Amino acid sequence: MDQANPFETPRTFSLHRAEYLVGLAVTTGLIVWHFTDIRWLPAIGLFLYIDLIGYIPGAIAFRRSGGRAPIHKGYYVAYNVMHSLITQGAVAALWCWLVGPEWALLVLPFHLFGDRGLFGNFMKSYALPFEPVRQSGYLRLLDDLGLQHPKPVGHASDPVAVGHVPGAGARPLDVSVPAGREATR
Repeated sequence: MDQANPFETPRTFSLHRAEYLVGLAVTTGLIVWHFTDIRWLPAIGLFLYIDLIGYIPGAIAFRRSGGRAPIHKGYYVAYNVMHSLITQGAVAALWCWLVGPEWALLVLPFHLFGDRGLFGNFMKSYALPFEPVRQSGYLRLLDDLGLQHPKPVGHASDPVAVGHVPGAGARPLDVSVPAGREATR
């Protein structure tokens, strides 16, 4: 769900991130190889616009709330849309059609692979704070699995967890075993 609360074990989360690190290495190699062929002004603009639209507004809203109140879901949608390989693939295709193919487009996957591989930033869930804060439910899951808690991400210690208030129709998940059925492991 985020780097502080992956819905994976710490090992599988690391392996998932490693796949993106390979993509980051490939795009970095291509950028270095074609360094003189890249138009750097468009490349910098393409790299930055993802966060200017998709991350910075939500981060500002989260910080303004002091991390104590939920922020509008639109910030999550903007982040997820802008940090999607599908969206950036469409942007690259549109760029190729309107401007022409060029090496500057390498910064699009470079940005996304870096976010996911280096920082563990994947899509944002409405149920969690915009910035990663470990949730007690995730820590209980690790305890139930007998796994060690990873160190806090991006914080000296774990801040108080906040997230969106569940909608009126939300109710706790019933994990009880139906009568007559025995739980198996």
